[in-house]
Amino acid sequence: MRILVVDDEPIIRMDLKEILQENNCIVVAEASDGETAINLARSTMPDAILMDIKMPGHMDGLEAARIIIEEEICPVVMLTAYNQKELIEQSTAVGVYGYLVKPIKESEVYPALKVAVAKWMGLKQLKVENAELKDKLEKRKVIDIAKGILMDKYNMKERDAYRKIQRLSMEKRLDMSEIAKSIILSHEFASL
Repeated sequence: MRILVVDDEPIIRMDLKEILQENNCIVVAEASDGETAINLARSTMPDAILMDIKMPGHMDGLEAARIIIEEEICPVVMLTAYNQKELIEQSTAVGVYGYLVKPIKESEVYPALKVAVAKWMGLKQLKVENAELKDKLEKRKVIDIAKGILMDKYNMKERDAYRKIQRLSMEKRLDMSEIAKSIILSHEFASL
Protein backbone atom coordinates (compact mmCIF):
# COMPACT_ATOMS: atom_id res chain seq x y z
CA MET A 1 0.00 0.00 0.00
CA ARG A 2 1.08 3.55 -0.73
CA ILE A 3 0.63 5.74 2.35
CA LEU A 4 0.82 9.48 3.05
CA VAL A 5 1.88 10.18 6.66
CA VAL A 6 0.72 13.48 8.20
CA ASP A 7 1.77 14.54 11.70
CA ASP A 8 3.35 17.74 13.02
CA GLU A 9 5.82 15.75 15.14
CA PRO A 10 8.82 14.52 13.08
CA ILE A 11 9.57 11.70 15.54
CA ILE A 12 6.05 10.28 15.16
CA ARG A 13 6.29 10.52 11.37
CA MET A 14 9.62 8.66 11.51
CA ASP A 15 8.14 5.94 13.76
CA LEU A 16 5.09 5.56 11.51
CA LYS A 17 7.28 5.37 8.43
CA GLU A 18 9.30 2.59 10.03
CA ILE A 19 6.15 0.66 11.05
CA LEU A 20 4.73 1.00 7.56
CA GLN A 21 7.92 -0.09 5.82
CA GLU A 22 8.11 -3.16 8.08
CA ASN A 23 4.64 -4.03 6.74
CA ASN A 24 5.75 -3.64 3.10
CA CYS A 25 4.02 -0.29 2.70
CA ILE A 26 5.49 2.58 0.72
CA VAL A 27 5.41 6.02 2.32
CA VAL A 28 4.82 8.22 -0.73
CA ALA A 29 5.15 11.50 1.18
CA GLU A 30 5.11 13.12 4.60
CA ALA A 31 3.46 16.34 5.76
CA SER A 32 3.23 18.31 9.00
CA ASP A 33 0.06 20.34 8.33
CA GLY A 34 -3.37 20.01 6.72
CA GLU A 35 -2.80 22.18 3.66
CA THR A 36 0.37 20.35 2.67
CA ALA A 37 -1.43 17.05 3.24
CA ILE A 38 -4.17 18.00 0.78
CA ASN A 39 -1.69 19.09 -1.87
CA LEU A 40 0.40 15.94 -1.44
CA ALA A 41 -2.70 13.75 -1.51
CA ARG A 42 -3.76 15.34 -4.80
CA SER A 43 -0.32 14.93 -6.36
CA THR A 44 0.72 11.49 -5.05
CA MET A 45 -2.72 9.78 -4.97
CA PRO A 46 -1.88 7.44 -2.06
CA ASP A 47 -3.93 4.36 -1.20
CA ALA A 48 -4.57 5.80 2.29
CA ILE A 49 -3.53 8.57 4.65
CA LEU A 50 -2.52 8.39 8.31
CA MET A 51 -3.25 11.88 9.66
CA ASP A 52 -3.05 13.57 13.05
CA ILE A 53 -6.17 15.45 14.12
CA LYS A 54 -4.47 18.34 15.91
CA MET A 55 -1.84 20.19 13.87
CA PRO A 56 -0.60 23.76 13.77
CA GLY A 57 -1.81 26.18 11.10
CA HIS A 58 -5.28 27.25 10.10
CA MET A 59 -6.33 23.79 8.88
CA ASP A 60 -6.41 20.85 11.25
CA GLY A 61 -6.44 17.19 10.33
CA LEU A 62 -10.23 16.89 10.41
CA GLU A 63 -10.73 19.68 7.89
CA ALA A 64 -8.00 18.28 5.64
CA ALA A 65 -9.57 14.80 5.91
CA ARG A 66 -13.00 16.20 4.99
CA ILE A 67 -11.61 17.77 1.81
CA ILE A 68 -9.60 14.67 0.84
CA ILE A 69 -12.61 12.40 1.33
CA GLU A 70 -15.00 14.79 -0.48
CA GLU A 71 -12.61 14.88 -3.44
CA GLU A 72 -12.60 11.06 -3.32
CA ILE A 73 -8.80 10.86 -3.24
CA CYS A 74 -8.43 8.08 -0.67
CA PRO A 75 -9.49 6.97 2.81
CA VAL A 76 -8.11 8.71 5.88
CA VAL A 77 -7.25 7.07 9.22
CA MET A 78 -6.99 9.66 11.99
CA LEU A 79 -4.27 9.68 14.64
CA THR A 80 -4.75 11.46 17.93
CA ALA A 81 -3.49 11.66 21.47
CA TYR A 82 -7.06 12.41 22.49
CA ASN A 83 -9.68 9.75 23.06
CA GLN A 84 -12.51 12.24 23.43
CA LYS A 85 -16.04 11.34 22.41
CA GLU A 86 -16.41 14.71 20.65
CA LEU A 87 -13.37 14.10 18.42
CA ILE A 88 -14.56 10.61 17.56
CA GLU A 89 -17.97 11.99 16.57
CA GLN A 90 -16.37 14.76 14.49
CA SER A 91 -14.19 12.18 12.76
CA THR A 92 -17.22 10.04 12.01
CA ALA A 93 -19.12 13.05 10.64
CA VAL A 94 -16.19 13.86 8.33
CA GLY A 95 -16.24 10.27 7.06
CA VAL A 96 -12.84 9.02 8.18
CA TYR A 97 -12.18 5.31 7.84
CA GLY A 98 -10.34 4.69 11.09
CA TYR A 99 -9.23 6.23 14.36
CA LEU A 100 -6.02 5.33 16.22
CA VAL A 101 -5.12 6.70 19.66
CA LYS A 102 -1.51 7.58 20.50
CA PRO A 103 0.68 6.01 21.66
CA ILE A 104 0.02 3.89 18.63
CA LYS A 105 0.44 0.15 18.84
CA GLU A 106 2.45 -1.11 15.90
CA SER A 107 0.15 -4.10 15.55
CA GLU A 108 -2.88 -1.82 14.93
CA VAL A 109 -1.51 0.42 12.16
CA TYR A 110 -1.41 -1.97 9.19
CA PRO A 111 -4.78 -3.64 9.93
CA ALA A 112 -6.45 -0.21 10.31
CA LEU A 113 -5.08 0.88 6.94
CA LYS A 114 -5.92 -2.43 5.25
CA VAL A 115 -9.53 -2.27 6.47
CA ALA A 116 -9.82 1.41 5.46
CA VAL A 117 -8.60 0.69 1.92
CA ALA A 118 -10.90 -2.34 1.59
CA LYS A 119 -13.93 -0.30 2.71
CA TRP A 120 -12.92 2.53 0.37
CA MET A 121 -12.64 0.18 -2.61
CA GLY A 122 -15.97 -1.44 -1.74
CA LEU A 123 -17.66 1.96 -1.60
CA LYS A 124 -16.14 2.98 -4.93
CA GLN A 125 -17.39 -0.26 -6.50
CA LEU A 126 -20.89 0.35 -5.11
CA LYS A 127 -20.88 3.86 -6.61
CA VAL A 128 -19.94 2.46 -10.02
CA GLU A 129 -22.63 -0.22 -9.80
CA ASN A 130 -25.18 2.36 -8.65
CA ALA A 131 -24.37 4.63 -11.61
CA GLU A 132 -24.66 1.68 -14.01
CA LEU A 133 -28.02 0.65 -12.54
CA LYS A 134 -29.31 4.23 -12.77
CA ASP A 135 -28.24 4.36 -16.41
CA LYS A 136 -29.97 1.05 -17.16
CA LEU A 137 -33.12 2.21 -15.40
CA GLU A 138 -33.19 5.47 -17.37
CA LYS A 139 -32.72 3.56 -20.63
CA ARG A 140 -35.47 1.14 -19.64
CA LYS A 141 -37.85 4.03 -18.93
CA VAL A 142 -37.17 5.57 -22.35
CA ILE A 143 -37.71 2.21 -24.07
CA ASP A 144 -41.00 1.71 -22.19
CA ILE A 145 -42.24 5.16 -23.28
CA ALA A 146 -41.32 4.39 -26.89
CA LYS A 147 -43.05 1.01 -26.69
CA GLY A 148 -46.18 2.76 -25.44
CA ILE A 149 -46.08 5.18 -28.37
CA LEU A 150 -45.72 2.34 -30.88
CA MET A 151 -48.49 0.37 -29.18
CA ASP A 152 -50.89 3.33 -29.33
CA LYS A 153 -49.96 4.61 -32.77
CA TYR A 154 -49.79 1.27 -34.59
CA ASN A 155 -52.06 -0.83 -32.36
CA MET A 156 -49.14 -3.16 -31.58
CA LYS A 157 -48.76 -5.62 -28.76
CA GLU A 158 -46.04 -4.83 -26.21
CA ARG A 159 -43.82 -7.69 -27.38
CA ASP A 160 -44.09 -6.55 -31.02
CA ALA A 161 -43.30 -2.94 -30.10
CA TYR A 162 -40.22 -4.11 -28.20
CA ARG A 163 -39.10 -6.27 -31.12
CA LYS A 164 -39.57 -3.32 -33.50
CA ILE A 165 -37.26 -1.16 -31.35
CA GLN A 166 -34.82 -4.05 -31.06
CA ARG A 167 -34.79 -4.65 -34.84
CA LEU A 168 -34.26 -0.93 -35.58
CA SER A 169 -31.44 -0.92 -33.05
CA MET A 170 -29.68 -3.75 -34.89
CA GLU A 171 -30.29 -2.27 -38.33
CA LYS A 172 -29.06 1.21 -37.38
CA ARG A 173 -26.33 -0.14 -35.06
CA LEU A 174 -27.53 2.10 -32.24
CA ASP A 175 -28.40 1.41 -28.64
CA MET A 176 -32.08 0.60 -28.14
CA SER A 177 -32.43 3.67 -25.92
CA GLU A 178 -31.23 5.89 -28.79
CA ILE A 179 -33.87 4.38 -31.10
CA ALA A 180 -36.45 4.87 -28.35
CA LYS A 181 -35.46 8.54 -27.99
CA SER A 182 -35.89 9.00 -31.73
CA ILE A 183 -39.36 7.47 -31.58
CA ILE A 184 -40.30 9.77 -28.70
CA LEU A 185 -38.94 12.86 -30.48
CA SER A 186 -40.71 11.93 -33.69
CA HIS A 187 -43.97 11.49 -31.78
CA GLU A 188 -43.54 14.83 -29.98
CA PHE A 189 -42.73 16.58 -33.26
CA ALA A 190 -45.81 15.06 -34.93
CA SER A 191 -47.93 16.29 -32.00
CA LEU A 192 -46.98 19.94 -32.60
